[in-house]
Parts: sequence; C-alpha cells; structure tokens
Amino acid sequence: MSMALKVAVQMDPIQSINITGDSTFAMMLEAQARGHGLFYYQTKTLALENGTLFATGHDIKVRDEKGNHFTLGEERRADLGACDVVLMRQDPPFDMGYITATHMLEAIHPKTLVVNDPKEVRNAPEKLFVLNYGQFMPETLITRDPFELAEFRRRHGDIILKPLYGNGGAGVFRLGESDQNFSALLELFTQSFREPFIAQKYLPAVRKGDKRIILVDGKAVGAINRVPAVNENRSNMHVGGKPEPASLTKREHEICEALGPDLKARGLVFVGIDVIGDYLTEINVTSPTGIREVKRFGGADIASLIWDAIEARR
Repeated sequence: MSMALKVAVQMDPIQSINITGDSTFAMMLEAQARGHGLFYYQTKTLALENGTLFATGHDIKVRDEKGNHFTLGEERRADLGACDVVLMRQDPPFDMGYITATHMLEAIHPKTLVVNDPKEVRNAPEKLFVLNYGQFMPETLITRDPFELAEFRRRHGDIILKPLYGNGGAGVFRLGESDQNFSALLELFTQSFREPFIAQKYLPAVRKGDKRIILVDGKAVGAINRVPAVNENRSNMHVGGKPEPASLTKREHEICEALGPDLKARGLVFVGIDVIGDYLTEINVTSPTGIREVKRFGGADIASLIWDAIEARR
C-alpha cells in the first residue's frame, strides 16, 4: 500500500451520473479502496487568485449502490495546489470553458499531478489529434466551406458529417450521395457552430460495431465493442449502442503500438480510442469511458491499472 493521497475530482454533478457505466465513479471507488481521500467539485467553482487555484466542493465517500452512491461532507473551499492528484473528468463539449479550465489547472500541474495533463488535453482535441495518425484513418476532411464538403461527398458518395467539438454522438449525420438534406444540414451546421466541421467517408463496418480500446500509460489494456441499434448510425452507448466484449485484432495492436509511446510521453494516462473496421476514427483524452464495461465482461480492472500508473508518478 502506497501512502494515502489527497485526490480532487473535477467532474459533472455526482447525483446525475449513471454509476453502472461511469468511469470516473470506478476511479473514485478504486481510490477510496486504496485509502486515498476524495474531494469532489465542479468546474464552475474553480477560482485562480494570485497564482493559487481554489475550488469549492465537498469531501466525498462513494458506494457502488444505485440510488445511494455517495455521501457529501460539509461544503468547503480547497486549495487544489495542496492536493496530490486532480482528476480532470468533466464531460465535453470541448469549448472555451473547457479550454479555460485546462489553463487554470496548469497553475498547479505538475506539482499537483493533473490526470490527464491539462496542456496536452488542450492540444489534443479528439477529432484533430487523430489526424497525426492519418495512415490509420478513413478519408477525412475538416472545413466549413460548403464547396469543399460538396466535392468531398461527390468523391466518396456516402459520408458522415459531424461537429468538430461535439461528443456523445450528438449531431452525427450520415449523408448518402443523393441525400437532399445536404444543403439544409450545412446551413444548420453553419448557423450552429463557429468552428469547422468534420466529414469522413462512411465505413459500412460500423454495423458490426465501433470498438473502444482503452490505453493506460500508452498500453492497450482492454476493449469493448459498441454495436449500433438497428435504425441508428451511431454506436454511442447513451443513444442505444449495445456494449459487447471484444479482443484486439492484429491491425488494432498495430494502431496502439504506433500511438502508445506518444500518449505516454504527453502525460495522457487514460485514453480511449475508437476503431471502426480497420480504421482509427477518434482519440478521446478529455473524459474517456468504458472501464466498467470491460471489467463487467471479465476483462482487466482498468481503474486499478490507472491508479497504479498515478501512484508510480507520485
């Protein structure tokens, strides 16, 4: 047993999480089992004053019990620089609020270990960072220029269009060659988002599932396959995707071996990558999930591996 650490968890409201599939919750349970103290707060309470970073929140005890999964202590304002570890686990959208939180956390990192490294999270938006590994990707275009998008669809016929900084499957559209909604959808995207959009060649292999592979410290430690519902292109679990156990193919091992050393060097301790067929589609570094499903299907206890990696750095 290593020494007890003071751990602060920056996350979404604890009462609204679904503990059955929540990776942050699994990490909290494991930290508590190891004797570490937990302090819970939300991003909106961060306050940076004269180089000191504070957050207002609660000491917390967690239990793996539906409907009764936490007990909060008195509300207090904590100096995050006095903690050993901060887990940055709030969900995207990856917007200016998210980016600002990474800048604020940099005031304490690496003296206080922030997981994942806030600067590297900021530099690795999931749908852009993945472009560093173009050799593993489907045909991809990033633009908000309607002419470019029309030309890309003409060349590839069947495409997926999605917002660049979206998450959880929101705003993901499949547009066939003759789909008459194309122009209307571009207008809607142009009004809704200031950033470029991402278009990718449609991968029919998605019918067999979108595989989430989890890497800890650059090593692949488990995978689940998420199979989309019958009338759905998206495989995200909260839009009805069904998780099933999965192992890694030779190609997926090759992808992980190419990415692994880079992820480790960047201080990205806990990463989830998405693979459809033979293609890498996303690298999730903000708030990856899937560890409870892997364990439920008899795979590795990834929360434990993450804490081994964190403790080794302390």
